Amino acid sequence: MIDKEQDEKSSYLGLEPIPKLLLKQALPAAIGFMVMSMNMIVDTYFVGQFIGELAIGAISVVFPISFLFSSIGMSIGIGGGSIVSRSLGAGDMKKALLSFNNQISLTFFLAILAIIVGVFLKLPILNMFGAKGEIMPLADSYFTIVLYGIPFLAVSMMANNNLRAEGKAKIAMVALLIPSVLNIFLDYIFIDLFHWGMEGAGWATTISYIGCAAYIIFFYLTGKGELKVKPLLFKINGKIVTEIFSIGSVNLVRQGTISFLAIVLNNTLYYYGNLAGGMGGEIAISVYGLATRMTMFALFPLIGIAQGFMPIAGYNYGAKNYTRVNSVIKTSLSSGFIIAAVIGTILMTCSEIIPYFFTKDLQLIEYAPNAIFWIFSATPIIVFHLIPPSYYQAIGKPIPALLLTLLKQGIFLIPLVLILPNFYGINGIWYSFPISDVLSAGICYYFLNKSVAELKS
Repeated sequence: MIDKEQDEKSSYLGLEPIPKLLLKQALPAAIGFMVMSMNMIVDTYFVGQFIGELAIGAISVVFPISFLFSSIGMSIGIGGGSIVSRSLGAGDMKKALLSFNNQISLTFFLAILAIIVGVFLKLPILNMFGAKGEIMPLADSYFTIVLYGIPFLAVSMMANNNLRAEGKAKIAMVALLIPSVLNIFLDYIFIDLFHWGMEGAGWATTISYIGCAAYIIFFYLTGKGELKVKPLLFKINGKIVTEIFSIGSVNLVRQGTISFLAIVLNNTLYYYGNLAGGMGGEIAISVYGLATRMTMFALFPLIGIAQGFMPIAGYNYGAKNYTRVNSVIKTSLSSGFIIAAVIGTILMTCSEIIPYFFTKDLQLIEYAPNAIFWIFSATPIIVFHLIPPSYYQAIGKPIPALLLTLLKQGIFLIPLVLILPNFYGINGIWYSFPISDVLSAGICYYFLNKSVAELKS
């Protein structure tokens, strides 16, 4: 597969018909994210079936923390990948190589710094993110091990964005498949066969991150891509780094906002779960943990479209081919809406059945369907607040990308989660999700339309 991919230069991003090209870019990304999401679902299944329902809550607490740390690599990759795709579109290979190698230096340095912070502030961080009561020891065991896999995850995320930026969508897909398949296999061995409990789940996750990083490092060291590892270019270039962070900070702020949302949600769920007769705070957190695992799995086609969209938009914007930019926007929105409508219908229809796949706990089975129904009730319009910020990132405009990114979680969802439970109890938390989806999608679509009109003029 690698040999075939190396012959495919990034110039095809400016030549092939948009529908075919979007499918070519989005499908591998979607498959990769699907398997990665299945990995999370399998994690939830194994810990729910073999450790207990509180283990689902522990994973839901640790997940946003580990991804906050590892999002350093993703943010650098998105910012640097935007530079790479636009530079390749403009024929500036020197700048593309400088961006790629500066990203390597930044990712290693900041990922190691994140580990140091995690080691020394582990318990306060876990407590802040909602590791309350009986969830804390399980979260502690899991996070202690996962923490050491974060540099490998950060490198993988950074490099994966650059693979897509130079049109290597299939290689990027394989890079996502490796840790997912490996983690599922190791979950079975460590949790089911060896009975290692949360430590087994942690080691399965960490080893899978190492496997992903090893594959990507091998690909680049063998010189198969247009981008090359050149140690002489590791030296930080102030102008490049500033541009990387100005664009990549959008993703870092997004992930920071999602992590802050997790803090608010888990603590609010714990409080109102204890007020809800018969539920309990730990169960409320586990209910949300189960629903979020479904979110990652259900939305993989939309994430794939957004990921496939960015290099096409960035390359053609860099080449000043604005007709193709407009075309890929329309194609992404229309296809995303249709797919999301089908997904949303299935999830809301099957909300009563889904919990049975993950747990035998009667409380989770009782309370999860209501959460799943409301969280996914506005799924068809999610694409309208995914594509607009992705567009602004692709064309190198970080401020509008940042503002639109913050709309759902930061501007609408967090305040609603704090306000609505005062009137509707724990149901107010679930109602907050579709309301924030509708409001943010409308605003994002308005500004995207405005920007497209400027392209045409």
